[in-house]
Amino acid sequence: MAVALRYAARSDIGLGRYKNNQDSGYAGPHLLAVCDGMGGHAAGDVASSIALAQLATLDADSYSGDDLARLAERIRAANRALSERVHAEPELAGMGTTTTALVLHGQRLALAHIGDSRCYLLRGGEITRLTHDHTFVQRLVDEGKITEDEAERHPQRSVITRVLTGDSEDDADLSVREARIGDRYLVCSDGLTAVVRDATLAEVLDEHDDPATAAQALVDLALRGGGADNITCVVAHVVDASSGQASSVPEVVGSAAVRGTVQPTDASTPAAKAAALDRQVTDDEADDVPAVAEPPSRARRAFRVVAALVVLVVLCAGGYAAYSWSQQQYYVGASGDQVAIFRGLPQDIGPLRMSHVYEKQDLALSDLPEYTSEQVRGAITVDDLAAARTKVAELRTQACPTDTATTPPTTTPSSTPTTPPAATPSATASSATASAGPSASPTPSPSATPGSGADCGSAG
Repeated sequence: MAVALRYAARSDIGLGRYKNNQDSGYAGPHLLAVCDGMGGHAAGDVASSIALAQLATLDADSYSGDDLARLAERIRAANRALSERVHAEPELAGMGTTTTALVLHGQRLALAHIGDSRCYLLRGGEITRLTHDHTFVQRLVDEGKITEDEAERHPQRSVITRVLTGDSEDDADLSVREARIGDRYLVCSDGLTAVVRDATLAEVLDEHDDPATAAQALVDLALRGGGADNITCVVAHVVDASSGQASSVPEVVGSAAVRGTVQPTDASTPAAKAAALDRQVTDDEADDVPAVAEPPSRARRAFRVVAALVVLVVLCAGGYAAYSWSQQQYYVGASGDQVAIFRGLPQDIGPLRMSHVYEKQDLALSDLPEYTSEQVRGAITVDDLAAARTKVAELRTQACPTDTATTPPTTTPSSTPTTPPAATPSATASSATASAGPSASPTPSPSATPGSGADCGSAG
């Protein structure tokens, strides 16, 4: 029995500090995908829309060859496109995107995944997570150092270890499964799963028979839970292809929709394809016709000059206001090899510098755990100067301890016997550690700062 998809996609910017949506989502007859851009000022919204544009070509009603191999090739194409964009625009260096995509071919679903966006399957009322997060805390869970519940509250739960960045070593996890009628799939960004538990996801997917209603309900749940991140949900039901329930018009949400990198069109029928071809031919013919402009009158020319001057004045006034506002913003970043508080915005506009060092901190990047150091290099935006200083204080608590050499006490000749100096706490701790032997190791604690142990040692 042939199967098809009934689907819907929804996205929201969230309630946090984001000024734009860095997620891109797609739901089509043959493709379900979510890309969550990262990089902050380094254009995460650009990264997600570039990747989705490459994946969207998979939403075809027929093609030959191995569906999993074709999906893997599109992931590589997306990665190459990111590399080419950064090469053309170096100011975008550091951007990246998660990618989770399902492709339906016949009765098979090919799945590709990299990052911390997720794919779930609800079958028979039971929900299963089909993807494995590529994050720092997931690695701690895999190693048995923390539990799943502790991972949900971990302060470094958003640190991602693998995404598409344009690097040749960025590879996605690939798998294939059978599509069964009645299955319900959810592809989503971490803006949803950071707030809504898996059990609740299962309840919503099971409760709503309409994918659009389910997707919107999930977004609303994340917002009610204080969802600070961008939230994107793609919900799809596997249906009988002959039932008339299948969807046919692709839905694009998030950055890809705003930027227009992926245009949703109904190309599922021969008539629609013929209409699209006719539009293309008409446009091509129009391009071949030379445009003849009517000579403007003197009054019209004067009006255009005045209008241009008005626009120029408005732009200058708006630009000055925007610059003045930007100089009231602060962020924590890197100044050379030191942590510093910057005043202004992390991104520059052409040759115009939008920030400068406000306070240089006595804290070296090399003293921080590797993942924290990378966050600082990428700029940590805050609400105000007080919040910036608070963030620096938090960074100090994560700094790797450095050994300080102690000078032995000087003995002054005296006829009066002196009491030997008491052992210092550090010496006592060292002796205790030495006596414990190599077999003694501290028990991992969820409250311990990640990276302050083994990571500090490796950094040295």
